[in-house]
Amino acid sequence: MSDTTSYTPAEVAKILKISRFTVYEMIKRGDLAAYHIGRKVRVEAPDLEVYIQKSKKTALSRKGAAQPPLDDPGAEPDSFIICGQDIILDILTRHLERALPHIRCFRNYAGSIDGLLSLYRGTANVVTAHLWDSDTDTYNTPYVRRFLPGHRTVVYNLAYRNTGFYVAKGNPKNISHWHDLNRPDITLINRERGSGARVLLDEMLHVLAIDYRQINGYSREEMSHLAVASCVARGEADVGIGIEKAALQVSDIDFIFQKKERYDLVLRREDADKPHFQALLTIIRSDVFRNEVAGMGGYDLSQTGQLMGNS
Repeated sequence: MSDTTSYTPAEVAKILKISRFTVYEMIKRGDLAAYHIGRKVRVEAPDLEVYIQKSKKTALSRKGAAQPPLDDPGAEPDSFIICGQDIILDILTRHLERALPHIRCFRNYAGSIDGLLSLYRGTANVVTAHLWDSDTDTYNTPYVRRFLPGHRTVVYNLAYRNTGFYVAKGNPKNISHWHDLNRPDITLINRERGSGARVLLDEMLHVLAIDYRQINGYSREEMSHLAVASCVARGEADVGIGIEKAALQVSDIDFIFQKKERYDLVLRREDADKPHFQALLTIIRSDVFRNEVAGMGGYDLSQTGQLMGNS
């Protein structure tokens, strides 16, 4: 076995004087070779040296281009990773990059639970969640406490969204309630485990004592609201669960309202006063951002930017 020195992403970040999130993105893009040991990521010293030498050659080839001084903290753009799937986050990242041009925003299109786990593991800066808890009839806060044990967090509202059933145009099978999902003539298209829509379904099945094994199509999964809505529109399923906004984007389906859900931003309390995060909060509270989101329709922004909870 080789005794070559290996580094964690945090150690690489310290050597290169960049954030560990930038290191993860370098690895993701293939710029820096790495390998996994279980869930741990490691970078071997020779591979790090190869990256450094390549970077030096690239810098030397840019003759005539103005280069920032080596001790300039802006010389290496910092990274800001946001987890979530809603199109609102595209607008948010665009405004954030405009406000802080020295950072690079990256999107991780993970579901709510995977997002919270990314925040716990330190591989995301801000995550979104829309997780309903049947025991308390509240959104997100119980899950934040559960999936980030020992971590102080703050939760801010981004929007409220209508969630419900996607059905064929005209609702030919007269689907209106959760109990309809286990009818023998109904086929469901589900969301992936960990997504907010999947958690809502599973919680409702628990509350109503419906056996998921009796639901046709329960094990078939799609990875987004749009994919679920499209599946119903093509006649491959009779019903799916998602937000109203996606229903407005797909022809030949109707939306049957079931619940108003809270879509929140979650971040570590220790980060809340840092410039990146203050800029983010300023943006979501601004009229410019709110007007742009409101113009798309399908969102309730009455509490956008408000503190919803902390731990």
